[in-house]
Amino acid sequence: MSNLELDPREIRCGTDAGTDGEVLPGREVPLGGPRAMSVSRTLPGAHRRMIGAWCFVDAYGPQRAAMRVPPHPHTGLQTVSWLVEGEVLHLDSLGSRRHIRPGQLNLMTAGRGISHSEESPETVLHGVQLWVALPGEHRHVDPGFEHHPSLPVVSGPGFEATVVMGTLGGASSPATAYSPLVGAEITVDGAGRVPLSAGFEHGLLLDGTIEGLERGSMVYHAPGRDELRLAGRGRMLLIGGEPFGEEIVMWWNFVGRTHDEIAAFRAEWMDGLDSGTSAFGSVAGFDGPPLPAPVLPGTRLKPRGRVR
Repeated sequence: MSNLELDPREIRCGTDAGTDGEVLPGREVPLGGPRAMSVSRTLPGAHRRMIGAWCFVDAYGPQRAAMRVPPHPHTGLQTVSWLVEGEVLHLDSLGSRRHIRPGQLNLMTAGRGISHSEESPETVLHGVQLWVALPGEHRHVDPGFEHHPSLPVVSGPGFEATVVMGTLGGASSPATAYSPLVGAEITVDGAGRVPLSAGFEHGLLLDGTIEGLERGSMVYHAPGRDELRLAGRGRMLLIGGEPFGEEIVMWWNFVGRTHDEIAAFRAEWMDGLDSGTSAFGSVAGFDGPPLPAPVLPGTRLKPRGRVR
């Protein structure tokens, strides 16, 4: 979808544009090995690491590809899977087995530890994979999985928004959230003004080319605005939340607070691959071995805040 425009006052390009209207370019990353599908990653970025509690954003497609992500662990986060086109099978160590299709939400809470896999046959895939960092008081919760086949919709002149996570325009997603946030797919047809929470910072992930910005770019807006002005026709993903006040360590598939904690997560996963037992559990039904963790860097991992 193209021909979507932001009000000229909504964007100023480059990280030197200040904290309002900052453009976050995506970088291409292979996902899933030598025959990998390609994803565009906007968070964490070179300058900005988080938007609210959202700490990871991968967008992919539309492209014809076979997704095959072997069993791997997570801690301290939630994974949010949202499709525009295609179908993906989720398996996890809780015994969950669930296909996700366009307009549906798969939400996995890792908490103290979980493992899962994702796969699909070769097909046209178009969607996003996002992570939400769990705040300190909730980061060791029991792992869980939710599938939401239908979600609330907010509409107004010129726009319609499906509320994937959190609250937008008075409508709340049924998905479990551990911090004040929002995630919504917005379609625009005409001139629209989307209501925002003034206490949130926001990111707009662009699906298509908008005012010369590359596909997969994200536009960041600092707290303080209560609406977003849009015009034309198109689709985007809105994410946002209260600025996350904690420093985190994010390495491989883990979110923690210290180097030693991450090292312990890695050791637990690798020991489990050798012994067949692990606090992360095992994923039944995936035809293939789990992913080994990469080697930790030679220097200690440092906790970092929202901005580098």
